[in-house]
Amino acid sequence: MKHFEHINADSYEQASQLLQEAQGQAEAMAGGTDLLGTYKDELLPSYPETVVNLKSIPDSDYIRTEKENLVIGANAKLRNVAESPDVKSSLTALAEAAYSVASPLIRNTATVGGNLCQDIRCWYYRYPNSVGERITCRRKGGAACYAIVGENRYHSIFGGMPVCGSDGCQSACPAGTDIPAYMERLRAGDWQGAAEIFFQYNPMPMLTSRICPHLCKDSCSQRTYGDAVNIPAVERSLGDYVLEHKEAFYAPPTADSGKRCAVIGAGPGGLSAAFYLRQAGHQVTIYDAHEKPGGVMRYGIPHYRLPKSIVDGFCDALRDIMGVRFVMNTTVGRDMTVEEIKAQNDVVYFGTGAWSQPILGVDGENLTEFGLDFLVEVNTYLKKAIGEDVLVCGGGNVAMDVALTARRLGAKSVKLVCLEQREEMPASPEEVAMAEEEGVAIYNGWGLERILDEKGKVCGLEAKRCVSVRDENGRFAPAYDESDRMTFSSDFIILATGQKVDVSFLGEKLANQLKTARGLIDADIESGRTREEGFFAGGDAVTGPDLAIRAIRAGRSAAASMNSTLGVTEVKPVYKQAGFLKFDTTGAEQTEEKKLAELPVAERTLTKEDRLSYSEEEALQEAMRCMNCGCYAVSPSDLAPVLIMADAELVTTERTLKAEELLASELRAEDVLHEGELVKEIRLPRLVGESHYDKRRVRNAIDFATVSLASSFDIQQGVVKDVRLVLGAVAPIPVRLYHVEEFLIGKRLDKKVIDEAKQLARRDCHPMAKNEYKILMMLDVLDDALVRHCVS
Repeated sequence: MKHFEHINADSYEQASQLLQEAQGQAEAMAGGTDLLGTYKDELLPSYPETVVNLKSIPDSDYIRTEKENLVIGANAKLRNVAESPDVKSSLTALAEAAYSVASPLIRNTATVGGNLCQDIRCWYYRYPNSVGERITCRRKGGAACYAIVGENRYHSIFGGMPVCGSDGCQSACPAGTDIPAYMERLRAGDWQGAAEIFFQYNPMPMLTSRICPHLCKDSCSQRTYGDAVNIPAVERSLGDYVLEHKEAFYAPPTADSGKRCAVIGAGPGGLSAAFYLRQAGHQVTIYDAHEKPGGVMRYGIPHYRLPKSIVDGFCDALRDIMGVRFVMNTTVGRDMTVEEIKAQNDVVYFGTGAWSQPILGVDGENLTEFGLDFLVEVNTYLKKAIGEDVLVCGGGNVAMDVALTARRLGAKSVKLVCLEQREEMPASPEEVAMAEEEGVAIYNGWGLERILDEKGKVCGLEAKRCVSVRDENGRFAPAYDESDRMTFSSDFIILATGQKVDVSFLGEKLANQLKTARGLIDADIESGRTREEGFFAGGDAVTGPDLAIRAIRAGRSAAASMNSTLGVTEVKPVYKQAGFLKFDTTGAEQTEEKKLAELPVAERTLTKEDRLSYSEEEALQEAMRCMNCGCYAVSPSDLAPVLIMADAELVTTERTLKAEELLASELRAEDVLHEGELVKEIRLPRLVGESHYDKRRVRNAIDFATVSLASSFDIQQGVVKDVRLVLGAVAPIPVRLYHVEEFLIGKRLDKKVIDEAKQLARRDCHPMAKNEYKILMMLDVLDDALVRHCVS
C-alpha cells in the first residue's frame, strides 16, 4: 500500500474543508472496507496524498425517528441498521438490504454512507493484473470498456453510461461532435435524428467527411481490437442524406430577431458562424473576395477529393433556403472598409482564413509557385501550364493535393520532398498512399537549401538532410546535417510548406487595436471575442493556419457569443444522451473496418471523385461497429435501490438532495457532489404499505447482487394504490421501473396482470453477449415481489 497521511476529522465541516484545500489530492474514508482494499491492491492509476477519516466524527452513527421521518447518520454501521427495531418497523426493505451485505465482519465496520459510495466490482476494474498485465479500463481513463466484447456475465443488461472526463472520439474531435450519439441513432434507423445531433456541432457533414483528417479515429476504442470505426465514411453517408433533404436541415428561422450580423470570409469558419447566427433569427450577410463561397473548401481542395457540386449544395442551402445573403467579389479593405460594414450591422465576425504565401528566405524562392495559388487556379479553370518534371515541397495534405493534381495534369515525373520522416508527415496515411500509388516519389528528411536555375528558369533544388523537425519541447525547429546534400532536378517547383494570415483588410487603425505580434487577430479562442465591442474572430485569422474543422468549431462558438451579446439564448440545447448507452453486440465484435471503394488509378481524373460513398446499408453496418463507449459495470450498492424506492433525502454539507438525484443521475455519486461535499445524513419518510429487498447472487452469503429489487406496495381492498420498484445490479445505476409502476396502479394483482408487468419490465433491456440470463433472473425476482401480493 502506498503511503498517505491519515487525518481523523472532528466534524463533517472540517472534513469538507480539508478535502477542498487538498484540491483533489485527498479522499474521504467512511467504513474503509472498500477503500482500503482498493489502496492495498493498487487498483487505481493515482492515489491521494491524504485520507480524511469520517468515522472519528462524534455522534454521526445514529438511527432515530424525528416526527414521521426515519433519520440515519451516514456513519451508522450496517449491522445496526439491519438490527434496528425502528428501521424494521418503518422500512423493512432497508433492514433486509443492510443484512444482505457481505459477512458479519464487514457489516460490523461498513457504514451507510460508504455503501452508497463504494466502487464498482467489475473484474476488469477491480483485478487489473489478473490477465498478465495491468488493465486500464474506460472507467479508469483507458480506451475501452473491455466487458463490451469480453467477459460480461455480471454486467449491465440495460446499457452503459458515459465516463466523465474520459478521452474518446468525441473529445478528440475538434468540434466536439457526439459521434457515439449519432451512431446510435443510425443503428436505430433514425437518420433524421442522427443528423439533428450532428448539426448541434457542425452544419456541414457532407464537406467535413471528405476533408477532415478525423482525429476521432485515433481515439476510437475499436483500435484496441483492430481497425477504428470508419467514422468519416459513416459521416459522409449522413452528409449525403442531409443534402438530399436540405429543406429539413436548413430551414429559415421561424422568427426574425431584428438584429443584423456580418461575416467576413466565406470559408468553413465563416459559413459555420453564418449558419448558427441565421438559425437564431438574425439577418446575416457574408462578404468574400472570391467569385463563389466556400473558401478553401472550394478553391484549395481538388475536385476529386471534394466535388464543387457538394460545396454548391451546402452554400445554396444557406442562401436559397435559410436566407443568408452573400456579397461576393468584394475585397474588404479595398472595396469597402470594416467600419462601413460595422455601421450596417450589430456584430461582425472575421473568418478570413490564411491565403498568403509565407516567405521562407530560400535563394530563388521567387521562381517557384505557391501551392495554394496553384490549387486555386486548377480548381477554378481545371487546367494549368506546368513542366514535365515537377517538384513539390511539403509534407501535409496540401502537398499531397498539389502532387496528385500535378500528376493528373500530365506531369511525367512528380517528386515530393519534405522535412519529416514518413511516420512524422502531417498528411494522412491514406493520402500519402494514394500519392505513391499514382507515381509520386516521396523523399523524406530533406529541407530546402536553394532553388537552382539556368538563365532565370528553374532547373532543380538543392536540399540538405533534416535530422530533426522539432526541438525537445516539441516546437518546430528543424536541425540539419549541412554536410549531407542532394540535388533534385525539376523544371517546375511548387512550395506547399504552409500559408500565412493577412489581416491588412482591417485597416491601420483597427489593425493596431486587434493585431497580435504574430500578425493575427487577438481574440479569445473559446468565445471569439476581441477587445473591440461588436467584433468577433476565429479560425486561422486567430490561431494561424489550422484545420477546417477547428474553424467550424470557432465559428459555432463565436456565433453563441454573438447571440449572447445580441440578447438571444441558444436556439437548441446541446444534445445529451437520454437513457443508457447501447451498442450492437454482433457489430462491436467486428474488428475490420469497411473502406470506401476507390476508383482504379487508370480511371482517376481531376474532376471525378476518387472515393465512393457507402450505401445506407453499408453505413449502418459500419455504425454497428461503434462500441458506444462508456462503463457497462453495475452499481454494487444494496442500500441505493432502497433509498430511491423510499424517496429518501440525503443531507450533505451543502444541501439536501433526493436519493435518485445523487444515486441515479450520474455514473458516480462523486460526479454529482461538489469538491469536498459529503453526505451527512439520510432522511426516510415512513412508507404506507409493505416494503422488501430481494437479492439474487451466486452464493447465499457474502456475494454482491447479481440482480436485486427494492419494492414497496400499498394495496387497499385488493387494488394497487401505490407501488415502487427499483432494480439494483442490472445497470451502472439503480433502475426505477416507472412504466411498470404506472401500469400496476389501479389494478388487482392477478396472474394476467403480473405477466404483463413482467413483459413491460424487460422492454428496455439490452443484454450483452453473455448476460442475457440476468433478464430471466430480473423477471424472477420481480415475479416473487408481485406474487407476494397476488389476489388469485
